[in-house]
Amino acid sequence: MIFLIAQNDFLLCEQLKIVFICAMPPRFRVACMAAFIAAATTFLSRAADTNKVEVTKDPAELAKGERLFVTHCAACHGPNGEGQKGPTLAQPSLPRASDDASLLRIIREGIGGTEMPSARLEPKEIMEVAAFVRSLGTHPAEPVTGDAERGAQLFVKMNCAQCHTLRGKGGALGPDLTDVGRRRSVTYLRRSLLDPGADVPQSYNQFRSEISMPDNFLYVRLVPRGGEEMDGVRVNEDTFSIQIRDTTGKIHSFFKSDLVELHKEFGQSPMPSYAKTLTPPEIEDVVAYLVSLRAQK
Repeated sequence: MIFLIAQNDFLLCEQLKIVFICAMPPRFRVACMAAFIAAATTFLSRAADTNKVEVTKDPAELAKGERLFVTHCAACHGPNGEGQKGPTLAQPSLPRASDDASLLRIIREGIGGTEMPSARLEPKEIMEVAAFVRSLGTHPAEPVTGDAERGAQLFVKMNCAQCHTLRGKGGALGPDLTDVGRRRSVTYLRRSLLDPGADVPQSYNQFRSEISMPDNFLYVRLVPRGGEEMDGVRVNEDTFSIQIRDTTGKIHSFFKSDLVELHKEFGQSPMPSYAKTLTPPEIEDVVAYLVSLRAQK
């Protein structure tokens, strides 16, 4: 029996209404209402409890969540949650999962429009993974040895804003760096400077409009009929056409039938390596600056 509350009245179907109001003794009617309210309160309380993640200190319990995490999550988030293709999870507050309910929902359902899939796990296993993820936030932060102020100066000197957006300004060829310090680990950022192609997807997947970067990232070189060679990052693609964004941020659209050459550089990045351009201390300075970029978009 389902009771709908509206303006302090119970709305029932006509047959039940007759029984409830006319045939049922007043005292029994009050008892039924009290039982219903008690049952509803218990149900809501249990529902709230299922959205709470208890960060256990029991090594055996954490080991269960860790095993599931390594199997289902580490490929994108790193074995210790340090972040790889996916964002770092080893931080006290997660940008998309500030409370337990949202963390459980994201693990269970994934995030639409991104490469984060839904988990094929039992409810108990989802709770175990969530508890392990929460425990990652208690680990000490990765040490940052560089100087963020010097890193900011190098960021400007290297003209990084030509390809990267920062607080709404800059290019759109590369990822937005406005909050990269919250999304990426120190190790990931350092690797990106030394070997930019390390985390570029190596797959040969077709462009998929329902997901976002990085799975759709693809560096392209092409030669239009009667034109000069052009390179850029793929913005969109279908069977008959392709759109790319060049280093100036301008978007070009071509019919594939009008192209003399089309080279898809899978696993490559247009970003240069700074392994030989910057000294090790300068690399650490830039990393420190990138880690400091934690603003909300």
